[in-house]
Order: sequence, then structure tokens, then C-alpha cells
Amino acid sequence: QLQLVESGGGLVQPGGSLRLSCVAPGFTLDDYAIGWFRQSPGKERGPVACINAEGDGPNYLGSVKGRFTVSKDNAKNTVYLQMNSLKPEDTGRYYCAARRGYLCYFARSNYDHWGQGTQVTVSS
Repeated sequence: QLQLVESGGGLVQPGGSLRLSCVAPGFTLDDYAIGWFRQSPGKERGPVACINAEGDGPNYLGSVKGRFTVSKDNAKNTVYLQMNSLKPEDTGRYYCAARRGYLCYFARSNYDHWGQGTQVTVSS
């Protein structure tokens, strides 16, 4: 069973940066599109960014466009979410999710595999 593991979260001041990673120990992610989702306090889990299986076609939530960059390194079997100019409203638990197929989607229902998440807190 494909399991995803996120890392890289932490406490950062507004304006700071973090890079999240998502790996699948023992599995290759070549054939999987990946989504990054965020669950903020009191809110439902929602999409932040996604990337196609071949590492192309990234899509972003409007509020993070220009600040976040999703990338997929199939050689390293790792997906990254580079987050710059972080804001307090970016606080939440970040999850990566995988779906077998080329295209990524924002809808949670498209994803079969989820990690446990990594906490990101943006606060001064």
C-alpha cells in the first residue's frame, strides 16, 4: 500500500519560507499526480497546489500563486512545496496526496493516498 510521508513543517515568522517534502518509501511516484492540501483551524481540508505525474502543469490556489512553488523530482521520488512570503493565514496542517494517473486535480475525491501531514505555523 502506497504511503506518503510529509516533512519540513515548522514555526516561521511572517515573510519567512519553508520547503515541504513528500516521499513514498518503497514506491515510485513516477505514475502519480500529486496534490498538496491544507487544513487550517476550523476549516475543511482544501487544495493548495497540484502537479501532474511528469512534473508539469502545476496549479495553485489563487491566494498562494506567486508565493508557493510545487515541483516533482521523479529521480529522487520526491515532491516539494516551496513556500515563500508566508502569511499567518497560511497556517495549517499540510498534506500531500497521490492519485495514479497523469493529471492532477484540486478535488480531494480524486486522490486515493494521503500522508499524515506536517504542521506549518506562521506567527510572530
